[in-house]
Amino acid sequence: MIPQRGTLTSLYAIGRVVKAFGIKGEVVVQPMTDSVSRFKKLKRVFVGLDEAGAREVAVEFVRMGTRGVRIKLHSIESRSAAEECVGSLLFVDEADRVHLPRGKYFVHDIIGMRVISEVGEEIGVVKDVLKLPANDVYVVEMNGREGMIPAVKEFVRDINVTTRTMRVRLIEGMIQEDEN
Repeated sequence: MIPQRGTLTSLYAIGRVVKAFGIKGEVVVQPMTDSVSRFKKLKRVFVGLDEAGAREVAVEFVRMGTRGVRIKLHSIESRSAAEECVGSLLFVDEADRVHLPRGKYFVHDIIGMRVISEVGEEIGVVKDVLKLPANDVYVVEMNGREGMIPAVKEFVRDINVTTRTMRVRLIEGMIQEDEN
């Protein structure tokens, strides 16, 4: 049984439990982070289907594998208990969050940002971030339509996490205008 979480703090998803491993309660986690080595340092995580229902659990040990990260969580002592965790997310709080270098952002920091042009015109809101081989692409909802803006300096001029705004330079054809 995983104990109930006490205080409310912001949590950050770092992985998803994809299966049980062995008979002693280990789980295999699919990382949701570019920094997979971060799992080696974990002493505790919050486990749940969402942030609101996540409960704090101590990490007994971590093993890095080719098919994911194997983790043994305290109080998960059997395969059946581990199987109950499948589909759950692993979260960390601010104290265990990886801090990115300047100019790099977490996806959850980008989604929901207001997008404005260089001249201050409201364009829309970032709804998704596509991870593509060449670069990320921001999916922007604009009055019921979607547009895509490559996440490169040529187009994304400034990102301000505090004001939740992204200033962009658009080129012809990037955003389709209404034909009416």
